Amino acid sequence: MPMNTESHPKLSRRFRLQYEPAQTRWVLLYPEGMVQLNESAAEILKRCDGEHSVAQIVGELEAAFAVQDITAQVQALIAEGGRRGWID
Repeated sequence: MPMNTESHPKLSRRFRLQYEPAQTRWVLLYPEGMVQLNESAAEILKRCDGEHSVAQIVGELEAAFAVQDITAQVQALIAEGGRRGWID
């Protein structure tokens, strides 16, 4: 599913996002296993709650990390999450 800046991505109910101290990173847990996330992916997926639009996610990340022009990267991660079934 294409995600434009007005889309409201939501993490699939089949996955649980949590910090794993043993892995020292955020992971997506699902019945068959676990996906280890890098920090950028974790920050994006934390905001995929169905309430935040892609534009809001981008705005929050740009403000929190003092970066600009990350819309394409955020959209790419959300699109990949959709392809992998992480995002509904």
